[in-house]
Amino acid sequence: PADFTPVCTTEFIAFAKAHPRLREMGCELLGLSVDSVYSHIAWVRNVEEKLKVKITFPVIADLNKEVASLYGMVMPGESRTETTRCVFIIDPKQNVRAMIYYPLTTGRNVDEIVRAVQALQLSDAKGVATPANWKPGEKVILPPPQTQDAAEQRIHANDVECTDWYLCRKAV
Repeated sequence: PADFTPVCTTEFIAFAKAHPRLREMGCELLGLSVDSVYSHIAWVRNVEEKLKVKITFPVIADLNKEVASLYGMVMPGESRTETTRCVFIIDPKQNVRAMIYYPLTTGRNVDEIVRAVQALQLSDAKGVATPANWKPGEKVILPPPQTQDAAEQRIHANDVECTDWYLCRKAV
């Protein structure tokens, strides 16, 4: 939402600390705020000097809220001067795969954002889905079968654990 605000500063630090890990996963971070380039420069310098955290990702200045408006980051009733806290996970084909919005009073959970990226990458690579509260290394969910025969085969497969024909898990 804005430079030099306490919640944003904690998020900025958390993203900076997660940036090397995200890069290893093939991801890049890009920040966006409705503040000016000069404000961004001062804020980055302040965070690096006072909090000893190196900021290694770019932050876009969107003073006229053009980008923020295109992505639905301006929430009526929240604030007239700030965007809401948003995260967009965009894949290599430039498709928005996940949108996560937080109220102005709640900082983003960077661990959850990393988990969401891991889940999307696993889903793309293996053709599976991840259950609620999934963590890397845990069993995944198979997509629903499309035929009666596929449902029967799935229930009797050795490497699959099924509660019923529509809910089956397996290790990957």
